[in-house]
Amino acid sequence: MEDRATPFLYLEMSDTPGDDYAATRVTKMLTRGGVARATWWENACRGRTDLPRKLQEFSLLGVYEVDDGFTTPSTPDGITGHHFRRTPRPGQGCLTGRPTLGLMLVLISPRQPSEAQALRDWADFVHIRHIAEAGVPGYSMITPYENVTGGDPRFLHFYEMDTDDPETAFQTMTPMVADRIGKPGTPAWDHWANTPELRIVYVNTFRRLGERSA
Repeated sequence: MEDRATPFLYLEMSDTPGDDYAATRVTKMLTRGGVARATWWENACRGRTDLPRKLQEFSLLGVYEVDDGFTTPSTPDGITGHHFRRTPRPGQGCLTGRPTLGLMLVLISPRQPSEAQALRDWADFVHIRHIAEAGVPGYSMITPYENVTGGDPRFLHFYEMDTDDPETAFQTMTPMVADRIGKPGTPAWDHWANTPELRIVYVNTFRRLGERSA
């Protein structure tokens, strides 16, 4: 995150109030081997309807920066965990020198396992590329990760933002991309917005509540 090349991320999703999550779950997780830092985030647009959603909605996101010695923990009732590793290709965007205050969390999978590489190529060379090139205010780095199990959701696109209003930044992004490549309905737009291999699992924006290092 920010100016660090984090090799693995472990995410937790729940409806636990932020203060309770920090006092109990974060404290416990930071004692585990391989955990370097924890941040926790509130959902900035809970129940959004403009994009598909296959996961149960949640109000709080825990993000743990972990190394290759980390093992996925058991989770209490009401918490779901997902463990991701960096893909070989680099992140895209810019380092602004400002802290990450907002996130956009994008979870996707191929429609068929055999389509994973085609989906990865489209995401890296088309979709993320054009977002990074648009220079959207508030956006900084966009880093791709892959599920360590190869399961669902297969890929995480971790969008970092240096604004505490990530939903407004997200709503600004699509018009800025359209200004660069063409409006909805044009071939370039259609190629950027979708690909036959894509299955959207979850998309939403989050505002940072707190952080703590091990």
